[in-house]
Amino acid sequence: MPQSEIPIPNPPALPSSLPDSILHDLSVTLPPKPLPPTDLASLKAFQRAANYLAASMIFLRSNTLLQNPLSHNDIKPRLLGHWGTCPGLVLVYSHLNLLLRNNHDLEMIFIIGPGHGAPAALAALWLEGSLERFYPGEYDLTESGFHNLVTRFSVPGGFPSHINAETPGAIHEGGELGYALGAAFGAVMDKPDLVVTVVVGDGEAETGPTATAWHAIKFLDPKESGAVIPILHVNGFKISERTIFGCMDDKEIVALFSGYGYQVLVVEDLERVDEELQGGLDWALGEIRKIQKAAREGRAVVKPRWPMIVLRTPKGWTGPKEVDGKIIEGSFHSHQVPLPKAGEEDGQLGELRKWLESYRIGELVKDGRPTEEVTRILPRESERRLGQNRLTYDAYEGLKRVDWREFTVEKGIDQSCMKVTGKFLDRVFRENPKSIRLFSPDELESNKLDAILDHTQRNFQWDEYSRGNGGRVIEVLSEHDCQAFMQGYTLTGRTAIFPSYESFLGIVHTMMVQYSKFVKIAREVPWRGDLASINYIETSTWARQEHNGFSHQNPSFIGAVLNLKAEAARVYLPPDANCFLSTVHHCLGSRNYTNLIIGSKQPTAVYLSAEEAAEHCRQGASIWQFASTPLGPNEEPDVVLVGIGVEVTFEVVKAAELLREICPALKVRVVNVTDLMILAPVSRHPHALSKERFLELFTRERPVLFNYHGMRVEGYREEGTTTTPFDMMLLNGVSRFDVARWAVVEGVREGDNREEVLGEIEKRVGEVRGFVEGEGKDPDDMYEVAKFE
Repeated sequence: MPQSEIPIPNPPALPSSLPDSILHDLSVTLPPKPLPPTDLASLKAFQRAANYLAASMIFLRSNTLLQNPLSHNDIKPRLLGHWGTCPGLVLVYSHLNLLLRNNHDLEMIFIIGPGHGAPAALAALWLEGSLERFYPGEYDLTESGFHNLVTRFSVPGGFPSHINAETPGAIHEGGELGYALGAAFGAVMDKPDLVVTVVVGDGEAETGPTATAWHAIKFLDPKESGAVIPILHVNGFKISERTIFGCMDDKEIVALFSGYGYQVLVVEDLERVDEELQGGLDWALGEIRKIQKAAREGRAVVKPRWPMIVLRTPKGWTGPKEVDGKIIEGSFHSHQVPLPKAGEEDGQLGELRKWLESYRIGELVKDGRPTEEVTRILPRESERRLGQNRLTYDAYEGLKRVDWREFTVEKGIDQSCMKVTGKFLDRVFRENPKSIRLFSPDELESNKLDAILDHTQRNFQWDEYSRGNGGRVIEVLSEHDCQAFMQGYTLTGRTAIFPSYESFLGIVHTMMVQYSKFVKIAREVPWRGDLASINYIETSTWARQEHNGFSHQNPSFIGAVLNLKAEAARVYLPPDANCFLSTVHHCLGSRNYTNLIIGSKQPTAVYLSAEEAAEHCRQGASIWQFASTPLGPNEEPDVVLVGIGVEVTFEVVKAAELLREICPALKVRVVNVTDLMILAPVSRHPHALSKERFLELFTRERPVLFNYHGMRVEGYREEGTTTTPFDMMLLNGVSRFDVARWAVVEGVREGDNREEVLGEIEKRVGEVRGFVEGEGKDPDDMYEVAKFE
């Protein structure tokens, strides 16, 4: 037998160098909790019914209650789904319902990390009546509703094989692994009564985002926030290989998570798993309440040790044991479809029949409704059931708006976009003390947003200076944590901001995409309400990374957002501090978008007054007459120079200034674009310019140069190292000299002083390069504010 097919015992019988005393000293040991016989019977009945549903969803297209002998014709033509994780998820789901029933003051959300465990979630949601509530007429507690759930799974028009926004109770997109734990912690921030139970699969636990998210307890203030019960589900295998955690024994796992700051309870006795798990959940809830009570009475525990559970069950538990000589239960063969030829081979069809009949579904579902034995563990109030908590589908809290105009600065000076935005956000946080947070990878002060800290602090519970102070800022050197916290916080109704160095936002590219997919589907689901937009502030841009060098130069996150669906993507490149303020204000009040706002932390020219900035941002683009050649009513320019981005727009303005000096006959129009989406075709984006407005800005046939912050047209060429700010412009072909050279080539006919002007440009480039090389800095007048009229 291949080594990878050998089932791993529970716990693994592997050698360990750790002494036995480690387990005794660090782990939590509890006697199994005796359960009333009726509750124990109800738990097992719920589990049997849900496991039957989960398995039948993968296989059956008819005969869903096995009222007739099973035949090949009853099997779906394409078998899609993931069985292996389902029994463990069903086990946890059943126990959370009982915990909710027995604790009437408990508000809980369940996040399922193994995202392809949709059959387990959907089965439980049908049994508890949540599918009937949100999909009346389709998935009612009737025989037709039962039939629809089973036969429509993983087929066009039905539920997909992964948990998504169509799944009641879900606030997590299951298409990519690793984000569930961080999202759970983000969800409970500023929700003091909320407990989120999150199952982390042992395959998922191998990912970087999950690895760093275990440290989220160090940012959770028990006075102001709720709590998370993490359950590490160790079933030993991922899709075709053993898991790291599945090969760790109890001593190793307990030592690891104790070092992280948790109290660890291992649940692994399959004979008494219900008693152990329910007792473990009661213990976890009790520990949470002790920690919270102490903090809320002014006796906060220093470095509280929060509870977590390690649950060991076999992969594919209760499914086929062995098929065609291959071990199924307890091996990777149960990960997806344990009987892939059930629709073709009599032997596998017989195994499927025995498997499904083992659950005795006829005892558990009568006339299409689960029996009282199945539903006895459910909370009586339907809105307290896991699929119907309002926080998971309609929790949006709008912010109290702040007038951004109070923070604008005088036109014609130099000012940092981030400095003024920090002051504005300071006021926003004061006006909204429990509904907005900022998650930053330790770059707040570097990015000049430190004015936010004038009236709040950082929130880091393992530090004596920031513990328990209600800080609105979480800084952790993990972009994955920042993104996951933001997702959980936003999906439970609040507003979040994620500022970052431009070059490192790409770390969360796929997380952003998965989240945006969740929101896209949520917009199509009639029972889901609005969400605040997620807001990225991208600064420390490539254009001013001459001091950090090549490693810090990468504007690719713009492209990642542009690849989203038009109804989700918003990309803004405000040209100055006043426009940046207007844009941030707009984005904080927007809903359901992915907003990317790009600006400079360095002092740069302020071109527009508050009123002018508001109008410019409303239009998304405009002609800057102050920098353009004056034209008559019906006169067109020779060339159009377009700036998109702070630094490259400054170079356009300076190019126009240079051309007025060395080529005054050339008629130049300067346009700035602040909303990148206006340049999309009308058919592709709601912000797109009309044809008439497009021609009004860019003319019908005159040459147009786009000096762009990103990686298309004239923009970032992936050139540069430790150098000077202006040399970065030269290296990437976006300097005022590059813009002016293009304008002369395109707009001046040969013989009309063209070569002389081009020669003058090259002469000035040479002078600047010589100065930079000789002095190690830019000429002092290189960034003087343009003379605006």
